Amino acid sequence: MASKAGIKTTFEPEKTIQPIYTGGSVALDATGRILVTCLGEDVVITDLNTGEQLVRVEGDGESITTLALTPSASHLVTCSRSLSMRIYSLRPSLASTSRFTVELTRTLKPHSSPVITSAIDRTGTLLATGGADAVVKVWDIRGGYITHTFRGHSGIISALHFFESSSTSRGISNVDSQKGRRKSWSQTDYSIEDPDAVGDSLDRQFRLASGGEDGKVRIWDLRKRKSISVLDSHVAIVRGLDYSTQENALVSASRDKTMILWDASSWKIRRVSPVLEGLESVTFLSKGSIIVTGGESGRIRIWETQTGRELTHEQVVGGEDEGILNVIYHDKLPFILSVHADQTLLLHSLAPIGGFVAGASVEPLPLIRRISGTYDEIIDLAYVSSDKSLLALATNSEDIKIVSLATSNFSLEETENDAGNGPHYFGADVGLLCGHEDIVICLDVDWSGHWLATGAKDNTARLWRLDPSASSYTCHEVFTGHAESLGAISLPRSAPPIDSAAYCDPLEHPPKFLLTGSQDRTVKRWDVSRMKDNTSPKGHKAPRATYTRKAHDKDINAIDVNHNSTMFASASQDRTVKIWSTEEGEVQGVLRGHRRGVWSIKFAPKDTPAISGESGASSGSRGLVLTGSGDKSVKIWSLADYSCLRTLEGHTNSVLKVIWMNLPKGEVRERRGLQLASSGGDGLVKVWDANSGEIECTLDNHEDRVWALTVHPTTNTIVSGGGDSTVTFWSDTSSATFAATTAASTARVEQDQQLQNYTRAGDYRPAITLALQLNHPARLLALFTSVTNTTPPEDGSLCGVKAVDEVLGTLSEEQLFALLLRVRDWNTNARTAPVAQRLLWTIVKSYPASTFTDLRKTVKGVVRGDSLKEVLEALKAYTQRHYRRMEELVDESYLVEYTLREMDELAFTSGGIEVKKKLSEHQQDSIMI
Repeated sequence: MASKAGIKTTFEPEKTIQPIYTGGSVALDATGRILVTCLGEDVVITDLNTGEQLVRVEGDGESITTLALTPSASHLVTCSRSLSMRIYSLRPSLASTSRFTVELTRTLKPHSSPVITSAIDRTGTLLATGGADAVVKVWDIRGGYITHTFRGHSGIISALHFFESSSTSRGISNVDSQKGRRKSWSQTDYSIEDPDAVGDSLDRQFRLASGGEDGKVRIWDLRKRKSISVLDSHVAIVRGLDYSTQENALVSASRDKTMILWDASSWKIRRVSPVLEGLESVTFLSKGSIIVTGGESGRIRIWETQTGRELTHEQVVGGEDEGILNVIYHDKLPFILSVHADQTLLLHSLAPIGGFVAGASVEPLPLIRRISGTYDEIIDLAYVSSDKSLLALATNSEDIKIVSLATSNFSLEETENDAGNGPHYFGADVGLLCGHEDIVICLDVDWSGHWLATGAKDNTARLWRLDPSASSYTCHEVFTGHAESLGAISLPRSAPPIDSAAYCDPLEHPPKFLLTGSQDRTVKRWDVSRMKDNTSPKGHKAPRATYTRKAHDKDINAIDVNHNSTMFASASQDRTVKIWSTEEGEVQGVLRGHRRGVWSIKFAPKDTPAISGESGASSGSRGLVLTGSGDKSVKIWSLADYSCLRTLEGHTNSVLKVIWMNLPKGEVRERRGLQLASSGGDGLVKVWDANSGEIECTLDNHEDRVWALTVHPTTNTIVSGGGDSTVTFWSDTSSATFAATTAASTARVEQDQQLQNYTRAGDYRPAITLALQLNHPARLLALFTSVTNTTPPEDGSLCGVKAVDEVLGTLSEEQLFALLLRVRDWNTNARTAPVAQRLLWTIVKSYPASTFTDLRKTVKGVVRGDSLKEVLEALKAYTQRHYRRMEELVDESYLVEYTLREMDELAFTSGGIEVKKKLSEHQQDSIMI
């Protein structure tokens, strides 16, 4: 019978792709491995080698304004709008070298207003914070106290940078007189606030540069605790600062579209470079010979330090949402990290400037990795590539992201010669399909996984050719003709014959046709195969639809093609589904029954078995159609007579997506029938049994509505994507669960039999131990009941059997606590209370009081979170109740005894009176004789 038992359907979230960055500060350690980003009110620490989230640090409920990480990744500092600053200690976890243990060491209030920017020196001991109160403070990170407080700016502090400069005497040693010195200062656009610093020839001078909203850069001497210079040349907020030891120069970048190079010896301007864009970040490379800037154009630009000439070729200016917010670089790293306004992080290889020669031009830095901080709202997704190792995502934007599902690691040491074609970790962005001018609403993939169709709000559809082996993702064709945005798109499902050229080389053979549905209420068919030959010497001719049909009275939400491409179905907000012939575009049938708009539709796969409807009707041989609607229901329809076979209800919000699960194979098919899955606005994914209409399991890992749903064609893994920017991969664990349940059941039966054998043989120690281990209170109670009822009890035994006394006196702490819990439960029932009292008596007599004191300290909440104090209080309460009940019974027994005695006397007196009465009636003749 066990072999025929049904398999319980179970799915577990195997992997997830989650957002790591939603805007704000970003930090990188000196090795380039640990990435720290802001995620709303929290902080996420990610391993760039694997893409794995190492730890998520919860915030204080307010958004984070800035964060900083020490170069060795030993400490993390965060500041939020709550005016608090938190210092965390980071240590590798003992359980895993890839994990971190985060400990909050201090919580401080650094400024009277929010902290806008922060910086940590190269040693990782000092922290500088700049707030909206125009104050700069320097902190000891480990000590948590203020070492310096600097005032002088007249606005928000926008940039900070620690550096160690060489002697300043070189630039002013030729000035001898006080008059000459004043003249020299007056001729420059800077002012030295500390004349004593002039001529100082220390080898190392610890400095802090701060830039403010007032356009000024101030240089602070940490040793003398003073401002030694004010660099006043920018006319807008200063956003970037960096220092080069080799050049002995400081560079500043501002939103006034200029970059200024300052001589650190005299604090004079060496060069002003107009960059013609508002700058947000600047840094030195190649020992100070190269300067890298990032700004509103969204492009990394490289400049020669000596001449101020731009080395990179002219680049196409990016959009407004592509602007660079920060550029991060550490010495000896083979890449730089740019942070963009669209919450994207880009890793650029420094290989082109490795052999830089003065005067030579440099190609734009190649992109080696794209990291999407967040996918926003995931609208649709699909497996692509022949081995289904990639995932295409429509993410509420005009671009489609191609994400890797591989498990290989990404080595930072190999990035110098890597142009992005190497191995990718799970969740890494490997491609970006750009071309649509508005948000992509829908997508579909053909049988091979190499052709992807997309529809967007720009009223166009596009067909993309995907060649992952060559990292080629190109647009094959653009389909224009709809009057409003596209909401549905579909490609044929049937694969060509195995021996055909289209099957052997799918990259050179696009799908035969494409179907689109729009808010203009029409359905169009586009013949793709004809477009290759539809060219002329004047250029490529725009494709035209093979036919256009007025399909519905409202927006079309979904289109699907059946397994042999002879029919397709369209679902609309007008609450109907129509079945069409693919070739002629004629309506074959209409499905009516939903009370709200239909959001999703799917034909059953080939060889789907027939199912019986709720009224007993069979699905027939033409197949099934699955629909999901805004009326919170899922319906299964028969294509034989276009009737509804089953209505599945269980969602508490609109059903947004429905799919058929893979047909079971082999022995599993006998134990598990046809299944389907649905996702809804309630954030849940439900798996249903198509035959019974019952919910097999409910999958919950999303915090917002689940728009997208698909299933892997071989592993049966469900992939869901929702409005919470999360993609969840649900692994089918039904077989593993069934095997584990069967093994556990078998082991349970064997242990039960073993327990019975121990009990019959009188082997009390293993019997009691096994009963406690198996959590069999009934068996344990029966065992102790037989012991306490032993007649006659053994001499000197507390519970009735000396062997049991020895077992109870040598229990471990966990076993003793578990037994006390059972005694407590049995003590609550008057029928089992005598056994509980006898066991409690035995336990108390067998252990000293110190044992229970130690038990209270070592065992806390072993079972159901109960504490020893609660157990003892429960024992005391019910024991007192039992004793009161016994005392009342004794008192009542006296009354019963008195009543019985009086009744006996009354019965005797009544008997004498009756005898006399009988004698008088018979004239007492017998007495006379």
